[in-house]
Amino acid sequence: MNIETFLLMRHELMLIITILVVLLLELILPEHGKSKFIPLTVFAFAANVVVGFLPQSEGIAFGGMFVMSDMQFVMKNILNIGVFIVLLQAVPWLRKSENQKNSFEFVVLLISTLVGMDFMISSGDFLMFYLGLELATIPVAALAAYDKSKIESAEAGIKLILSSALSSGVLLFGLSIFYMLSGSIYFGDVAKAVTAETVSPLLVLGLIFFFAGMAFKISLVPFHLWTADVYEGSPINVTSYLSVISKAAASFIFAIIVFKVFGQIANVWQNVIYVLAILTMTVGNLFAIRQNNLKRFLAFSSIAQAGFIMLGIISNDNIGMTAIIYFSLIYIFTNLAAFGVVSAVSNASGKETIKEYNGLYKTNPKLSLVLMLALFSLAGIPPVAGFFGKFFLFTSAAKGGYYWLILIAVLNATISLYYYLLVIRAMFIEKNETPIPTFKSNIFERIGLVMSVVGIFAVGFVGALYEHIKQAVDTFILF
Repeated sequence: MNIETFLLMRHELMLIITILVVLLLELILPEHGKSKFIPLTVFAFAANVVVGFLPQSEGIAFGGMFVMSDMQFVMKNILNIGVFIVLLQAVPWLRKSENQKNSFEFVVLLISTLVGMDFMISSGDFLMFYLGLELATIPVAALAAYDKSKIESAEAGIKLILSSALSSGVLLFGLSIFYMLSGSIYFGDVAKAVTAETVSPLLVLGLIFFFAGMAFKISLVPFHLWTADVYEGSPINVTSYLSVISKAAASFIFAIIVFKVFGQIANVWQNVIYVLAILTMTVGNLFAIRQNNLKRFLAFSSIAQAGFIMLGIISNDNIGMTAIIYFSLIYIFTNLAAFGVVSAVSNASGKETIKEYNGLYKTNPKLSLVLMLALFSLAGIPPVAGFFGKFFLFTSAAKGGYYWLILIAVLNATISLYYYLLVIRAMFIEKNETPIPTFKSNIFERIGLVMSVVGIFAVGFVGALYEHIKQAVDTFILF
C-alpha cells in the first residue's frame, strides 16, 4: 500500500490523531491547568474540521473494503461540522465540577464514535460496514451513561446497548444470508448476484432482517421504542449527537447499500419503505404532541424526520441520494440549534419541560428567537432551510410517482407545525410569574448557536451547494 492509498483515510487518520492529542493533553497538563483542556480540545477539533476540507483524491483501499469518493468526502465533512457544534455546546456542561475531571473521556468517546461512522460510510463491503457500525455504537452507549449522578443516564446506557446488541444480531443474520446467496461480502459482488431473476424467499428473508436491523439504528417505527427513553436519560449533548449525527450517518449508509446492492430489485423493498415512511412520520408526530419534556419532544420529532428521509430512499435514484445528503446537512444545523438552546437553558437553570419555557422570550429573547427559527425549519416553513430540505425530498418521491405518499407527508408536516407552535406559544405568549431568569450563555455555546443559525439561513439559499452534492453523487454512481 502506497502513501496515496493510505491517505484516502485522511479523515479517519486526522480523528485518530486528534484522539491522541486529547490523551496527550490529559497526561501533560498539571492539575491547576486542567481548565485549559476543554478549549485546547475544541481548537484541536477545529483544526481537524479545517483539514477535512482540503482537496481529497478518490480511490479504494484494502481490496475494495474502503471506498473514498466525492460523495463520502462531502458527508464526512458534514459530520465533522455537526460534531464540532456538539462539542462547542457541550463546553459549559463539561466545565461543571462533577464533569470536568472526566471531560477527556467524553471527548475521546465522542471522536471515537465519529471514527466508526467515517469508516462505515466509506465501506465497500459488509464487513467494513459492520465494523464501522459497531465502532460508532459502543462509545455512544458509554456516552449515554456518562452522567454517573443520575440513574436515568445509566438506564439510558443499558437500554441503548441492549437495543443495539439485538439490532446488530438481527442485522448480522440478514448479512449472513446475503453472503450465503452470493458467496461474497463485497457490495458489488452481492449486487451482481441479486437480480430480478434471482429473487427468492430466502433473499426476501435476508432483506427483512437487514431492514429491521437498520430500522433500529435510524429509529423507524416500529423499531423506535428505545429512542425516547434513551434520549431523555442521556445528557443533552449526547442526545443531540444521537438525534443528529448518528441518524444522518446511518441513513446515509442505508441509502448507499439499498441503491448500490439492491437497486435492481427495488420492487421488492419499495413497498416496505412506503409503509415504514408513513408509520414513522405519523407515529412520531402524534406522540410528539403528547410530550412535555423537551428531550422526549425532540426525540419523537427526530423519529418523524426519519420518516421524511425515507422519501429520498424510496426514489432509488441519484436525486433521492442527493436529497438525503442535503437534508442531513440542513437537519444537522436545525436540530443542533434547537438542542443548543435546550442545553443552554438546562445548564443555567436545570429546566427541561415545555411549561417551564413559558415567558422565556421576556427574559432571554435571543435564545427564544433561535429556538423559534429551529422549530420553523424542522416544520419546513419557508424561507428557512428546512423548507428546501423537505422540498427536495418531496421532489425525489414525486419523480417516482409516489403522490399519495407525498400527500401523507404534507399532512404530517402540518401536524408537526402544530406541536412546534406549542413550544413557540409557551415562549412568546404564555405568562409565567417565575420565568427562567436572564442569563448569559457561554462563548462556546454562542459560537455553536451562531453557526447553526447561519446554516439554517444560508444552506437553503446557496444553490451551488445542492448542485455540488448532486455532482458528487453522480460521480459516485459511476465510480
